[in-house]
Amino acid sequence: MELRYRRASSWEFDLIMKEAEKFGELKHEFFGIVEGKFRDVYAVNGEVWRRIESLKIKPYAFGTFVGTIKVDRNLVEKFYPNIEFFYFVDIKQNFAILKPKTAFLFTTGKDVPKNGVKEYSWKGSKKLVILNEEGIILGLGLINPKSNGKFIKNITDIGEFIRRHK
Repeated sequence: MELRYRRASSWEFDLIMKEAEKFGELKHEFFGIVEGKFRDVYAVNGEVWRRIESLKIKPYAFGTFVGTIKVDRNLVEKFYPNIEFFYFVDIKQNFAILKPKTAFLFTTGKDVPKNGVKEYSWKGSKKLVILNEEGIILGLGLINPKSNGKFIKNITDIGEFIRRHK
């Protein structure tokens, strides 16, 4: 299968923007797509894009990989962001700031007890962006407001790559 690269269509940009708006405001407006089995989404700047367009060989990746557009089980197209996507979003809601020890434990794959959360904002989405007190994005979690022990379930975190088994 040959990979194709192109600018994100207005429909794809709307999917990306819709996901960003659950958490705040999208701070980036240029995205490229690499089409293969899935449609991988990359945040790109204009200068990089101009260089890509002038290449004789086609790249298989460019910019910062921020997620994938897939069709879900209900046959609806959806943008599935990765952790890096949220560096392109001005986060204003649906986030949790963790206390230092809890922040460390979260990066080791642990879930978050309610008493480990310094501050949080939850509005309309079960998914939260997880940050430490310095504002560094640690990962993504699912809020469970009825539980004190597993208040936030770890979906993915920045330590996952290191823990991956070969």
